[in-house]
Amino acid sequence: MSTGPFLVVNPKNYLYGKESLDLALASDQVAKDLGITIYFTCPHCDIRLIKENTKYITVTAQNMDPLRPGRGEGKILAEALKEAGAGAVFLNHAEHPKTLTDLYNTIKRAKEVGITSIACADSMDEARAVACLHPDIIIAEPTDLIGTGKTAPASYTTDVVKALHDIDPSVQPMTASGVHSAEDCYRIVSLGCDGTGATSGILKAPDPKKEVRLWAEAILKAYNERTGK
Repeated sequence: MSTGPFLVVNPKNYLYGKESLDLALASDQVAKDLGITIYFTCPHCDIRLIKENTKYITVTAQNMDPLRPGRGEGKILAEALKEAGAGAVFLNHAEHPKTLTDLYNTIKRAKEVGITSIACADSMDEARAVACLHPDIIIAEPTDLIGTGKTAPASYTTDVVKALHDIDPSVQPMTASGVHSAEDCYRIVSLGCDGTGATSGILKAPDPKKEVRLWAEAILKAYNERTGK
C-alpha cells in the first residue's frame, strides 16, 4: 500500500462500464502526472476492465467477504478480487456495514492476499474500535454529512487524527463526508489527514475529470507543506 498522500475517487454505482472506465482513464493520467495515489472504486464487474486499461490508479473494490476458497455462494472472495486486479477494498461503508467480527476477519484476509484495506467508521467511537483492527486506511466520517456538501469541523478532523494515531501510528486517517471542492481537500489534509475523496463532490462537478486533477493537486500541496516534502 501507499504511505503517502492519496485521493479516493468513489463513483459507487452511479458509473459503470464505459462511463466508469472513462473517469478511471482520466484519474490514471492524473496519478501518472502528479505521482499521487488514487484509489478508484468501481462495481465488481468492472474491476478487470479498468485494471487492464490503466497503469497508475489503484483499482478498488466496493466490498469483500472474509471467506476462503471453497464454499460461499454469492460471497466476494479476496483471491478473486486480487486476480481480477483489485489493489484495495472499501469495507464497512455506511451503505454496506459489517459487524466488528466480520470486519476484523475481512481485514485479515485483505492483508493475506496483499489488498489495501480502507475501513469506514461513522463516529469517533467506531473509528477507535476500527483502529484496533489495524486496517491500512480509516475513513472516519459522520454519516449524516455524506452528500450534503458540508464537511465536519476542523476540531473533528484533528481529533480523529490524534485518536487513530494514538491506537495505530501506521494507519492513514481520512475524513471525507461532505467534501465538494479542492479547498476542502486542502484543508482536510492540512489538518493531518493523509487523503480525502468523494462521490457527489466529483460527479456533480461541471467537469468531473478536471475536478479529480484539482483535488489531487490540492491534496499533494497540503501534504507536502505539512510534512515539509
